[in-house]
Amino acid sequence: MPKKAKKSTSKTARKIAPRAAANSAAKAATKSPVTPLDGTTAERIANALETIASRLAAASPAADPAESLSAADAFVWHPDGRLAPVPRVSRVEIGLLKGVDRMRDILIENTERFADGLPANNALLWGARGMGKSSLVKAAHASINVDRKPADRLKLIEIHREDIESLPGLMELLRSSSFRFIVFCDDLSFDGNDASYKSLKAVLEGGIEGRPDNVILYATSNRRHLLAREMIENERSTAINPGEAVEEKVSLSDRFGLWLGFHRCSQDEYLAMVKGYCDHYGIKIADDELEREALEWSTTRGSRSGRVAWQYTQELAGRLGVRLSGN
Repeated sequence: MPKKAKKSTSKTARKIAPRAAANSAAKAATKSPVTPLDGTTAERIANALETIASRLAAASPAADPAESLSAADAFVWHPDGRLAPVPRVSRVEIGLLKGVDRMRDILIENTERFADGLPANNALLWGARGMGKSSLVKAAHASINVDRKPADRLKLIEIHREDIESLPGLMELLRSSSFRFIVFCDDLSFDGNDASYKSLKAVLEGGIEGRPDNVILYATSNRRHLLAREMIENERSTAINPGEAVEEKVSLSDRFGLWLGFHRCSQDEYLAMVKGYCDHYGIKIADDELEREALEWSTTRGSRSGRVAWQYTQELAGRLGVRLSGN
């Protein structure tokens, strides 16, 4: 009898063992995959995670650029909506700008009226290169802010020529601010089939919203009408009505109420610029030697201008071991 019971028990054990092994294998397969992810699947998962992350970032509230306008007096506009503060503006003191007295007085008066909330004109500073057009804009901005309280200080915002099409977005941003702004574009001109000047025309005058009351535009250019001569001639030759085509192009500069022309300086004005720099920075050199070297320098450069005078001053200061403080 005992032998039969033992035999029966062993048969039952043999039947249960395969089932337990199968169950264990099934559980193990459920907990971990048998084969790893292939490259395509892993790439799809990574792309999906990147998409989710970018959408979450876009949904998060962005900082309002207008909130940081009190951080500085000058900014550079980026077409993605950023106003980058400029802690230290590269500028020349207004007293060092020689040969531009009339243009200086007109621009400062116009800027001061605007800063005081009175009517003022957009200004186009055009003419010979290197004669201090952009330097005058930056110097006028600094001189207006000298005795003003922080809340009344003018803000200077530079927009690059290639970003002109984003100008309406900048106007929309500045419209609601309590500050007053000079929007400045240096070396503004248009070539070929460039149609971005139409954005500028709409902002200056003619658009539904127009220019905000707290914004004025200052631009510098070597061209009086901002357009290349061949561009105007091409319009004249290909248009059905040449007169109307040229008027369309020339009307851009007409939107600037204030035109300030800069012409090549005389020899005396050029030497006065050089002497003014030397006196300001404490560069000691005999007058006859200074004049001789300065004239020789201008001859090698092929022109006389404020820029050439400054370049000679830098060369002279470096040779004499004089540091130009603030530069």
